[in-house]
Amino acid sequence: MTRKALGLAAALVLGVSFTVAVAQVRRPSQPMPAPQTPAQLALRALNEGRYDEVASITGKDQFDPTLVSIHARALIARGQYKEAEDLLRPSAQRQPVSDSALELGLLLRMLSRDEGTAILGRVADSAATANRAADLARAARALRALGRFDESNAAYRDAATAAPRDPAIQTAWGEMFIEGRCQTCTVDAMKSFDAALKEDPKWTPAIVGMAEAMSEQNPPEAVKTAEKALEINPSSVDAHLFIAAEAADAGHRDDARTSIQKALEVNPNSLDAHALLGALAYIEDKTPEFEQSIQKVLSISPKYGEAYRLAGEFAAHNYRFDEAVTLVRKGLALDPDNPRALSDLGTHLLRTGDEQGARAALERSFKEHPYDVVSYNLLQMMDTLDKFVTIREGDFVIRMDKADAVVMQDSVVALAKDAMAAMTKRYGFTPKGPILIEIFPKHDDFAVRNVGLPGMIGALGACFGRVVTMDSPKARPPGDFQWAGTLWHELAHVITLQMSNQRVPRWLTEGISEYEEKIARPEWARGMDVEFAGLLNRGQTIKLAELNASFQDPRRIGLAYFQASLLVEHIVATYGDEGLHKLLRAYGQGLETDAAMKAAIGVGLADMQAAFDRRMEDKYGTMRAALKEPPEGVNPAKMSLDEVKAYAAKNPDNYIAQMALGVQLRKTGDFDGAVAAFRKAATLVPQQGGEDSPHALIAEIAQARRDNAGAIQALQSLVDVDFNNIDAARQLAKLMRDSGMTEPTRLERVYTRIVDIDPFDADARAQLGRVLMRQNKADAASREFKAVVAMNPVDQAAAYTDLAESYFQSGKRAEARRQTLAALEVAPSYERAQDLLLKLAEARP
Repeated sequence: MTRKALGLAAALVLGVSFTVAVAQVRRPSQPMPAPQTPAQLALRALNEGRYDEVASITGKDQFDPTLVSIHARALIARGQYKEAEDLLRPSAQRQPVSDSALELGLLLRMLSRDEGTAILGRVADSAATANRAADLARAARALRALGRFDESNAAYRDAATAAPRDPAIQTAWGEMFIEGRCQTCTVDAMKSFDAALKEDPKWTPAIVGMAEAMSEQNPPEAVKTAEKALEINPSSVDAHLFIAAEAADAGHRDDARTSIQKALEVNPNSLDAHALLGALAYIEDKTPEFEQSIQKVLSISPKYGEAYRLAGEFAAHNYRFDEAVTLVRKGLALDPDNPRALSDLGTHLLRTGDEQGARAALERSFKEHPYDVVSYNLLQMMDTLDKFVTIREGDFVIRMDKADAVVMQDSVVALAKDAMAAMTKRYGFTPKGPILIEIFPKHDDFAVRNVGLPGMIGALGACFGRVVTMDSPKARPPGDFQWAGTLWHELAHVITLQMSNQRVPRWLTEGISEYEEKIARPEWARGMDVEFAGLLNRGQTIKLAELNASFQDPRRIGLAYFQASLLVEHIVATYGDEGLHKLLRAYGQGLETDAAMKAAIGVGLADMQAAFDRRMEDKYGTMRAALKEPPEGVNPAKMSLDEVKAYAAKNPDNYIAQMALGVQLRKTGDFDGAVAAFRKAATLVPQQGGEDSPHALIAEIAQARRDNAGAIQALQSLVDVDFNNIDAARQLAKLMRDSGMTEPTRLERVYTRIVDIDPFDADARAQLGRVLMRQNKADAASREFKAVVAMNPVDQAAAYTDLAESYFQSGKRAEARRQTLAALEVAPSYERAQDLLLKLAEARP
């Protein structure tokens, strides 16, 4: 199957499953009948971890392959692989396409024994003649194990149609989707698990599957779901290991080990448990422990490359991408055609900048598993990258869309050089290059470049140590983000990641990047001061000990970024730049957070809480007082005018009271009174931005009263505290222009702001160029006019002439003549170009 066909093929395959799954969800849920047959009783006991009971139910019948297979699954769940094999073989030999044969094939394949593939092949081939739901589901499971996902999906679909209320079938179907990683697999998996749980809310494999399906979008909720599975089955190895992996990802490694040990108490031979233990040892630089875990895994299953792949995944999660490449390659040496490992290898190579190697790995992955959406998406994205312009400037390799490059190339190069020069000097560290910067005009291409999937809602840029990726301003509506601040932020990661030998925790690298933005341009700072002061009042800020884990919580990630920057400010203010640099180097030596902080600055993270709290009170105390919320039951917004007047008079230093008064006075037509109240509020909390800020409301009143001077003053105050508010900046520019304002420095300031936010605003760039010309800044004006010409504006003659005039002013007559002739070619009678051509002729020696 070609890559171009994948999208349609996946839609066709999954469209059918979607219909079935929806049908299951919509059916009114009815209690499942109590288990009656020995097989039903045994399966219930298996799912609830009552393994001895499974043996007592099934042990009396060695000839029923279903009972034998359930008994064997209980043995396998406890790591008794030899006993399970001995139990399964006679039954599988008697009935080579039975449940016993399936379990034997799965077991032998897990143990890296080739015989398992042949056994599974026979079971899989039975799909062609199967009619009963159980037979179809059995064949589907074998097909899944063999990587034949399209056939497996079809068999599960038919099985679910034949037995629509069987939670085992729905759960197995969901597990197939999770493993398949197709375009809508996560959604379809959740539908299948939901259908299973509607029939049987205590079906633990479905609960664990649901946790896994939701883990990418909401890790904390996924962990809670897995914990519910453990309430039903405390012996669920899958649930314990899922919780362990999530804990490790959040930085709670001791908790992760505790969960792994619980899994090993159930199954001391669990390949995944030992692999996970090894991955933890690897990222903690405990090489002997890592090698011991690997050897344990390989002694059980000699070709189990997953152990290395998982260690590579953990290394990548901890920014150690070169090491991830090495680890995954070791796994592929054991299992060369593993599509997941090949896909991971391609992803890791992309993050190191080896795009040629990445393409080769991804092509192999796609060949093995053409429904893997990550490999497919990455290959499609790389096809897009092939069309980008490549700019080489010193240690930088910058790749951009052609349309972006003609407008932004000079600005991007200049900013990258300025950022790296400033930060290499401040940190006394020169990072290894070349540094690859890729800027995407489509956000989904940016997201795929980073994680293989579209989405990454809220993300603007990413850094992998030597590779920086980010959205172009075209990828988002103007005002959604500041591209220059984002690039500076990501280049700060280049310093911190490399300086720490890729071992810096997320709270510190993000905190430093936010801090560096503020140093470079204070207006780039994340505008959360007012929100943070309110959170301080409510006791809802993040404890420092939980700061790193909060980056995993979608509800708190924005706050985590902001608070991390405040913590870095505190470290620099208390221990100086050198203290911060020592901390980065301490992480580079392999120290964990408390040890690194004590070695660098003499205090651990949790012990810093009291001093940090005092600094926050010093910084935000006045604002906190102004934002103090009314007593319970008091709502100034719902008061009558007289009541709110009295309340505001009684609370003159309360922002909420003054804003409520201003709103009420405006409603009654007392505009002078409203403006006075809003101005009072603005003095109390001057940092408040947005359309409901006092500055914005004062501007609205002034414009309604045709008070342009008052509106300009208020909008300028708003723009000063709300950097990304492009609507306010454009309003301000229009009012200045309509008012006949000619003061070039003020005009330059507002047009520069608009261009900084939206470099593709041709009118703003033209206006800025003309203002610069009036100040004899011809070279700067030329840069703006060149960008306008590159955007192919409606009035091309004017754009060419603007550029020609700037060249003429700077004495570049040849360039001026070329642009003048270009203008006249578009509009032969264009008077301004004709006049300039005459001047050029007169100026000729």
